[in-house]
Amino acid sequence: MCEANAYVIKDGQEEIYLESVDILRPEGNQIYLRNIFGEQKVFKGKIKEMSLLNHKIILEEER
Repeated sequence: MCEANAYVIKDGQEEIYLESVDILRPEGNQIYLRNIFGEQKVFKGKIKEMSLLNHKIILEEER
């Protein structure tokens, strides 16, 4: 499996936001995410970093 986990930085620590992300779609100032289990979330912010090798997505909250 090649899914990535999405994280948000809170108080300097990575906090899991959604595991096993299958779809990630920027929509204006929001990001739509859906995982392989059908769970869907909309994150208000932007993508800070993606590491495809490490299967990691770092999201940054809108200020």
